Amino acid sequence: MDLEVATSDYGKIEELIASEDSPVGIDAKKTHVIIIHKLLQIEERLAKLERLIASQDP
Repeated sequence: MDLEVATSDYGKIEELIASEDSPVGIDAKKTHVIIIHKLLQIEERLAKLERLIASQDP
């Protein structure tokens, strides 16, 4: 499994979640929203694939 993130993508994500007001340097709420949004997109794509597979089963 490749867990490497392209440098350009890493920088964009880092800019999105950065927060000077946070002691850890990121906006935890924004970070979680991004993660949940991406998980919902993945869930939707998976459901479509499952429906496609189910429609092809004899």
